Amino acid sequence: MKRFIRYWVSFDLGLHGNYDALYEWLDRQGGQECGDSVATFRSDRSREQIAKELREVLRGTKNARVYLINMKDGGRFLLGRRKVSPWNGFAQVPADTADGDEA
Repeated sequence: MKRFIRYWVSFDLGLHGNYDALYEWLDRQGGQECGDSVATFRSDRSREQIAKELREVLRGTKNARVYLINMKDGGRFLLGRRKVSPWNGFAQVPADTADGDEA
């Protein structure tokens, strides 16, 4: 019996990325939309097999960022890397005293 695993993929291919190729691949996987640039699908293939397929599908797409997630292994970038978070600095965190003494 085949064991199917739920995957999520988050992608940012930039303005000139090959979205048609990615969308065709997602359609073949039975992918479902989960919000802007996020999809989910189930597969009996390993994470490494899917990563290899996606890298091939998106070969030549410059500045692409693709993040693949599953429950067992968590998330990992297949293409690209993490950027500085746009929400950095929004939290109002109280400053500690310089010497560690309470006021």
